Amino acid sequence: MNYLYSMQFLSRLEILLKVFITNIQGKMTKQQFMFLASVLVGLTAGLVAILLKVFAHFIFQKATNNSLSDYRFFYLILPAVGIFLSIFIVKRLFNNTIEKGLGQIHFALAKQSSFLARRKMFDQFLTSSVTVGFGGSTGLEAPIVVTGAAFGSNFAKSYGLNYKERTLLLACGIAAGIAAAFNAPIAGVLFALEVLLVDIGIGSFTLLIIAAASGALLSKMLLNEGILLNFIIKESFNSWNLPFYIILGIIAGVMAVVHGRIFSKVESFLSKKITKKITRGIISSFVLILLIAIFPPLFGEGYESIKVLSNGNPEKLLDNSILYFVNYNEITILFFTGALVFIKSIATGLTIGGGGNGGNFAPSLFIGAYLGYFVAKLVNIFKWDDLPETNFMMVGMAGILSGLYHAPLTAIFLIAEITGGYGLMIPLMVVSSISFVISKYFEPFPMDSKVLAEKGEAFTTDKDLNVLTGIKLAEFVERDFESIRPTLSLRELVEVVAHSKRNVFPVVNEYNKFLGIVLLDDIREIMFNVGMYDKAQVIDLMRNPSDIIQLNDSMSVVMNSFDETEAWILPVLDGEVYEGFITKSKLFSGYRKRLKELNLD
Repeated sequence: MNYLYSMQFLSRLEILLKVFITNIQGKMTKQQFMFLASVLVGLTAGLVAILLKVFAHFIFQKATNNSLSDYRFFYLILPAVGIFLSIFIVKRLFNNTIEKGLGQIHFALAKQSSFLARRKMFDQFLTSSVTVGFGGSTGLEAPIVVTGAAFGSNFAKSYGLNYKERTLLLACGIAAGIAAAFNAPIAGVLFALEVLLVDIGIGSFTLLIIAAASGALLSKMLLNEGILLNFIIKESFNSWNLPFYIILGIIAGVMAVVHGRIFSKVESFLSKKITKKITRGIISSFVLILLIAIFPPLFGEGYESIKVLSNGNPEKLLDNSILYFVNYNEITILFFTGALVFIKSIATGLTIGGGGNGGNFAPSLFIGAYLGYFVAKLVNIFKWDDLPETNFMMVGMAGILSGLYHAPLTAIFLIAEITGGYGLMIPLMVVSSISFVISKYFEPFPMDSKVLAEKGEAFTTDKDLNVLTGIKLAEFVERDFESIRPTLSLRELVEVVAHSKRNVFPVVNEYNKFLGIVLLDDIREIMFNVGMYDKAQVIDLMRNPSDIIQLNDSMSVVMNSFDETEAWILPVLDGEVYEGFITKSKLFSGYRKRLKELNLD
C-alpha cells in the first residue's frame, strides 16, 4: 500500500512540475528555454550518476571491510546476487527485455530521430546499480550515459521540442552524466561530441557546457572525494621516457582491440549458446566467482584497486584472494597485474552476458591502469630504466579508453581532469593518438557501435553516410505505378499506358512476385503497330532492371546502387514481392531535408 501511495505521489509531483515548466516555457524565448532545459537535464543526469556511484561504493565497502574478516570469502557470492537481481528486475518490470551498452543511443540518433524510450530513464539505473553494486565486473558509466540521454530526449518530447533541440538535450544528458561521474566537465562535453558524431555549432556548444557544469557542480557538492576516481601526480613528465610511452601507446591500441573482441565473444557465446536466462546466469556467476576468488580486483568497477596500485601498495591486491598465502615479490605482482589485463575482459563479458548490466568505460580504465603499471614495472624490474609507475598507469588508462571508444580527446582531458592538472599532457596526447590510430586500423568503428555501424544503423565519421543513415527507405518508396501481368497483350498494355502518368511499368505474377519492367521508351515504336496488338505480350517486351533494391537495404547500399548503375529509378522488393520504386530525385530531396536537421547550430 505504501508503494502505491508513493507512486501516486510521484505521478502527481511529475504533473505539477510539468505544468510549472510549461508555464515558464510560455514566457520564455526558445533560446532561453533551451538554456533552462540544459540546466535541468544536467542536474538530473548528475543526480543519477551520484546515486549510482554512492550505492555501488556503499555495497563495495560493506562487502570488503575488515568487519567481515572472519568470513574472508563471503563477498564472492555477491556478484551472483547482483546478476540474478538484474535478471529478476528485467523479468518483472521490463517484460524480459533490456538493451545494454551505448549502441542504443547510436541507434536512436540514426534511426529514431533521437527518441529514447521512457523506460530507459529507469531500466539502466535499476539493473546496473544492483549489478555493479553487488560486485559485477563492469562499469556504471554507460548506464549513466544512457539514462542521462533518455532524460534529455524525454524532456524534449514532453515540451514539444523539435529534432535538433531533442538531439541537443540528449547530448546534454550524456555530457552531464560523464561530468558528474568523474567531476570532469570538459571530458563530459568532449565525450558527448565524440560519441554522437554530430556536427554541433558554437551556439549549441554552450548548452553542452552548461549541462556538464551543472552535473559536475552537483557531483562536487554531494559526492565524497573517496568515491570519485582521482589521483595526485607525484612525478612530473620526463621527456627521456617518451620512447616507453610510445611503446605503451602501441600496446594500448592492440589491447583495446583485444579487449573488445574477447568481451564480444564471451557475451555472444553466453547469449547465443545458452538460451535459458537462469542457466546462463548460473554458469556465468560460477565462472565469475572463480575468477574473483583468484583475482579480487575484478570485484566491482575496480577503481579502488587502481587507487591501491597507484599508492604503491600492490601487495594488497592479493587480500581476500585464495592466493593470499603466496609470498609477495615483484615477479608475482608483475604476473598478477599482467593477467588481470586480459582476464578483466572475460569477467566483464561474463557479467553482462550472464544477465547483469553495465558498460565498458570502467573496464577500459581498469585495463589501461593495469597495462600501464605492467609496462613500467617490467622495465623497472629488469632495470632498463626507472619509470614512474603511477604516471604510466594514468596514461595507460587514456590509451585504452581512446582505442576502445575512438575518443582520444575524451581520454586526454578525462585523465588530465582527474589528476588535477595538465602535467602529463604530452604523454597523454602521444599515447592516446597512437592507440586511436592502431585501434581504428583494426576496428573501423568503436566497440559499442560496431555492429550497428556495419549495418548502416549508426553514425560514423563519414558525414555523408550519417545523413543517409537517418533516411528510412520505406518512407521514399513510391507505389503509384501500374503493375501489369506477363500475359497481358500489347493491346491491353497500350490501354494501361494511356491512363498512366508513369513511364515505367512493373511486371508481376498473380502472387505479386516481381518479374521485370516494361519501359515506355522500349515500346514506343511498337505501340503504333496495330498488327502486333494481339500477337505481342508483355512477357516478350519486358526487361530486367539495372538493379533491384531490397526494402531492408541501408541507404548507403541504395546510393551505391544508383551510382554504379547510373539509373534514375529502381524497383524495391521485399524478398521477391514487388513493393514499389525509388527515384533518385526523391532521395536527394530527403538528403537535403536530413542535412538541415543535422545542422545543430
